[in-house]
Amino acid sequence: MHGRHGEDPTAGPTSAQYAYPPVEHEARIQQLSDDLGKAGLHPFHLPIGVNLAQDEHGLATHDSVCIRCDRVDGFPCLVGAKSDAQVICVDPALTYDNVTMVTEANVRRLETDPTGRTVTGVVAELRNGVTEQFSADIVVVAAGAVNSAVLLLRSANDKHPGGLANSSDVVGRHYMRHNNLALMAVSKEPNPTRFQKTLALNDWYLGADDWEYPLGGIQMLGKSDADQIHGEAPRWAGAVMPDMPFEVLAHHAVDFWLCGEDLPLPESRVTLGKDDAIHLSLDEKNNIAGLKRLQHKLRGMLGHLGMHEHHLLDHSIYLHKGMPIGATAHQAGTVRFGDDPRSSALDVNCKAHDLDNLYVVDTSFFPSIGAVNPSLTAIANALRVGDHIAARLS
Repeated sequence: MHGRHGEDPTAGPTSAQYAYPPVEHEARIQQLSDDLGKAGLHPFHLPIGVNLAQDEHGLATHDSVCIRCDRVDGFPCLVGAKSDAQVICVDPALTYDNVTMVTEANVRRLETDPTGRTVTGVVAELRNGVTEQFSADIVVVAAGAVNSAVLLLRSANDKHPGGLANSSDVVGRHYMRHNNLALMAVSKEPNPTRFQKTLALNDWYLGADDWEYPLGGIQMLGKSDADQIHGEAPRWAGAVMPDMPFEVLAHHAVDFWLCGEDLPLPESRVTLGKDDAIHLSLDEKNNIAGLKRLQHKLRGMLGHLGMHEHHLLDHSIYLHKGMPIGATAHQAGTVRFGDDPRSSALDVNCKAHDLDNLYVVDTSFFPSIGAVNPSLTAIANALRVGDHIAARLS
């Protein structure tokens, strides 16, 4: 993980610096960072997990696994340079003789003993059509906020008529997925940046002078290209810029990702239909006022940055697109943890209140989601719970 503590004004205390220095900005993004600083804001290097070795100029060295390409965001890394779950967790774990991964297995339900306190079987449909039951002293569910909840609901039995770990009736509820918006600012000045996702801004994360509630965070997107803009741009974009090919538009674009918090509403929930189909009830307008204000703040600020009048086209162009449910990447909250079994499914160690050997260790446990990417929180919690389980097994 590359980054630098002390730059983000919203960050809490820490006992040590990041193990690896921040990923350096390319020239256009460094200019943006400098301009933001001159405007009184506090841009910081975005913490990012890549296997990158940099020279004194911030360029990837010849022996670096990461090559600082323009496909860092939204694409699988073909050289294994992202610190994703497969690279830093699954692949290393599979080098141990006591670890086996069963692929193309669809876990259908969890069975319990007659008391309902112990999971005794994990029932899975395998690739050959055979149904097999696995067992273990401790069972950990980490199927994502939708499917973890679905598995627990589908595992209902006489002792757990509403689903496993669901005496509180919270399983499947409080679904969160962030309020997101992509904004592309187009200026006369070219942006030849390849590895653009290096900068973030949290000055309005906790609120603003004209709004007492959190607005959210801003970070750079991976660099857009002509095909992406053509596919995502609103229909009116061609009328506004009839003489500008999408390739030219991409070369002059700076791409921002705005992330706001949605709230854990009990009516935002995952349920199972009688046909075993998964249903999602979602309030698309959940706490969107903050995100709208964040967009307004950013657009108002861009005119005072390195994109002021003599840098802009004949008129400022800001293409923005809200992210529908199909673009969801951050899902959380459906099996929340807490101290009170009446209002939570899990205890503070992510063990089900209602069962003795069942843990849920993915973003389902989040009681709230904030407005930042949830991966590092999920990883930190998994390590914490892993230590707890290891101590229990010893």
